[in-house]
Amino acid sequence: MGELVRIRTRHPEAIAEAAARRARRPLLNDSGRLMIVAADHPARGALGVGDRKLAMANRADLLERLCLALSRPGVDGVLATADILDDLLLLGALDHKVVMGSMNRGGLQGASFELDDRFTGHRPQDIERLGFDAGKLLLRVDYSDPGSLTTLESTARAIDAMAERRLPVFVEPFISRRTPGGKVTNDLSAEAVTRSIAIASGLGGSSAYTWLKVPVTENPDDMAQVMETSTLPAVLLGGDIGDSPEDQVAAYEKWRGALRLPTVRGLVVGRSLLYPADGDVAAAVDTAVGLL
Repeated sequence: MGELVRIRTRHPEAIAEAAARRARRPLLNDSGRLMIVAADHPARGALGVGDRKLAMANRADLLERLCLALSRPGVDGVLATADILDDLLLLGALDHKVVMGSMNRGGLQGASFELDDRFTGHRPQDIERLGFDAGKLLLRVDYSDPGSLTTLESTARAIDAMAERRLPVFVEPFISRRTPGGKVTNDLSAEAVTRSIAIASGLGGSSAYTWLKVPVTENPDDMAQVMETSTLPAVLLGGDIGDSPEDQVAAYEKWRGALRLPTVRGLVVGRSLLYPADGDVAAAVDTAVGLL
């Protein structure tokens, strides 16, 4: 950590230099599958894993876990915000990896403006300039919130900007609502996930570079019909699956079934692999890779 701070203090240009010399690879390898580790949660103030409210708050610990995960066979890359990707560039951990920049993190967890998820992270020009491989954005639509229209429009323009640069963009859509207590929740029913996929697939002037990042439905048996909604390639997201070994095993089984579907091309999973219930990051990552 001391060396990272020293470089940032004295040689901030080292980050751009590291990006320029990074050895790149295609988005997909010969298998046509993707295994991406996600670490863009902290920038939205989402630091918790299960009952551990500040599990992701220790940056040195997070970076160590990320470097371990990226070193495991079958892990294709990482999704993160600029601060984390800059650290990983300086650590030399991103050579021959898919690097995905997280684009909108403005909807802070628990805030009154949480659903106003503005683009406060990587811009399309940043992803292009740094030689990164893709972008990711979160699209939560609340039918009772007029602000969702602004979110839809800004998402569409971001998709356009990525398509102009021939850069893939992974769209993570949800139908969301607030509980009576004000907490934002995502509807994982088959109907809601189907509707969110249909909405996301039609955004922008071209879908040529759009991928979907989708959850497994409440009833995993519904996924086959849900994924018939679009021909866009998709990856499964992990989310916070709980804080016990039983929860972890249940999540693996849900992913295993959905990964057999023709449009599903891989996994983008973060907290459940970086902070597994038993603490064994390597084993959690290896198990997820084995599902592919």
